[in-house]
Amino acid sequence: MPLRDAAEDIGRVIREGLLHPVFQPILDFRAQAYLGFEALIRGPASSPLHRPDQLFAAARSAGLAGALEQACREASLRAFARLGLPGRLFLNVTPGCLLDDRLMNGATCHLLNDLGIAANRVVIELTENQQITDLPGMHEGLLHFRRRGFQIAIDDLGEGFANLRMWSEVRPEFVKIDKHFIHGIADDRMKYHFVRAMQDLAEICHASIVAEGIERCKDFVFARDLGIACAQGFFVARPATSPDRHLSPIVVEALAQKQLALSPAGSRMATAMNLLRPVTPAPSHATNESVMARFEADGELDVLPVVRGDVPVGLINRHTLFERFARPFQRELFGRANCTQIMDHAPLVVDQQATAQELAMMLALAPKHHLFDGFIITGEGKYLGVGSSHDLMAMITEMQISAARYANPLTQLPGNVPINEHIDRMLAADKSFVVAYLDVDNFKPYNDTYGYRRGDDVIQLLGRLICQTVNQGIDFVGHIGGDDFFVAFQSADWEARCWNIVDRFAKAMQPMAAANGLGGDGYMAENRKGELVFQAWPTLSVGAVRVHPGQCDSHREVAAAVAVAKKEAKKAARRVPGEAPSGCVFVERRRSGQADDSWSAAGLLTPCRKPAAAGPPSEGYRRDASSNPRVPPEERSGGTTRERTKT
Repeated sequence: MPLRDAAEDIGRVIREGLLHPVFQPILDFRAQAYLGFEALIRGPASSPLHRPDQLFAAARSAGLAGALEQACREASLRAFARLGLPGRLFLNVTPGCLLDDRLMNGATCHLLNDLGIAANRVVIELTENQQITDLPGMHEGLLHFRRRGFQIAIDDLGEGFANLRMWSEVRPEFVKIDKHFIHGIADDRMKYHFVRAMQDLAEICHASIVAEGIERCKDFVFARDLGIACAQGFFVARPATSPDRHLSPIVVEALAQKQLALSPAGSRMATAMNLLRPVTPAPSHATNESVMARFEADGELDVLPVVRGDVPVGLINRHTLFERFARPFQRELFGRANCTQIMDHAPLVVDQQATAQELAMMLALAPKHHLFDGFIITGEGKYLGVGSSHDLMAMITEMQISAARYANPLTQLPGNVPINEHIDRMLAADKSFVVAYLDVDNFKPYNDTYGYRRGDDVIQLLGRLICQTVNQGIDFVGHIGGDDFFVAFQSADWEARCWNIVDRFAKAMQPMAAANGLGGDGYMAENRKGELVFQAWPTLSVGAVRVHPGQCDSHREVAAAVAVAKKEAKKAARRVPGEAPSGCVFVERRRSGQADDSWSAAGLLTPCRKPAAAGPPSEGYRRDASSNPRVPPEERSGGTTRERTKT
């Protein structure tokens, strides 16, 4: 658009009031209501200036950016007052406009008075779309507005280094995290740690974090459980001329979820989607000359996918093309020819859900040129983007470093550090949950008799059984070390799942016994004194503790409590008379009125008896021994809890 036309069009938009504010709600997680609304501007409908990026680009080219900003603020304030929207109004302001006479001369305050909007309901949201050259002047402007009751927010934290400096200089009341770090945070360990660091800084600075760009329910729940104050994005609500003041049913349902979202710092599997780089493909009818122009225009472009419709059919390598066209007369002869003549007709194509390990295996088995070309990533057979072998190697290296630091090398399950972090997250969130300590009985004599390799097989088997039995969306599985495992349950049927693990482990040991050429209830082996004695096959003991809000202050208290429950479970498994050991689940239950520090007091730890018929607990399985028909009358004593051990 020529400069004269841009100035004329922007002037007309401002004079005739052709700006249309829309408002996007910002949700306060703690209040479970809207904190306020961000004002966004749209230009004249059905015109090139409708989109705000084009509108402001035209205003800058015409030298009318300041006048347009002032008109946008006035239109937003009037629309906000006319609609009677509750809460705060977030107004976008570039740092350079803070000292603009049109903003500093009191006209905005007069307009607020006329509209009946208190200054403390307005949040000046500083956007980072221009370099800050006058830092003292910006401080002066911020002080001016803070004295009048306005609050300050900075936008798109993480988009660039400048807004990190702005945070330290401005000390805003609100900090908006760029949507890049929020989208996919529930699945991305790196984004999780970035945002958690930002949240820690916000707490130190007494600022409230706003997570922008939330589009998925799982990211919404994860942001809530991370302790972030506010949420904004299409999942919460889309911008609207007259926004709804009530939360949508889907948001209400997400807020009502009791379970705490699991941290992605655990053992989530990286996939090809983590490596995706969007590259606009070449259509199959494109000429070699147009492909060459693409490579010449973009020095970072190494490969160019070729698609027919939305299905990938080939891949063109930059160096192969340049080498071919460097020969005499090749460009003149073949420049107008179809690009399918020079493309690789059999590129490596992978689905977005392919794991990093699967990708590494595919590249190892594929022809060597795929190491340089990389691979095409698809979703349901449709082209999505490309991935490089270099990025794959970097991701696998990072995964290996992370595994060496935090995961158990035998099972690759989270080790002690992420276990402790997860317990502390649960405690900080004031959530009720159950912790279970799983330990293999009679493991040492089995390991000593048949060797560490078969002992490792037992440990890996148990790890797989636990992961298959829990709800991996809400239940956290960790490997403490050796034959000791940990589960933090949020599943309502946690007790049935514990018994399921015990039963499946007992059944899985039978073929292992057969593989050793033995059968029955055990085997003969030497004890520590060198005596040949009967040893029972390994079984599983589970000690479980219910943790309610306010009962524990740290993971250390929880670990101590569940360790005591595990010891009692092993004792209960040994003292079942006349029966072959087959496992035990032991639940710690506190009596009402018991002191908090008496975790191991007599009577508080109670074995959990399983009925003869396998299955989940029901009303027929009485927990109180005083009313349990399975317990003889002489064993029923008032106030003593005795529960089922496997029979």
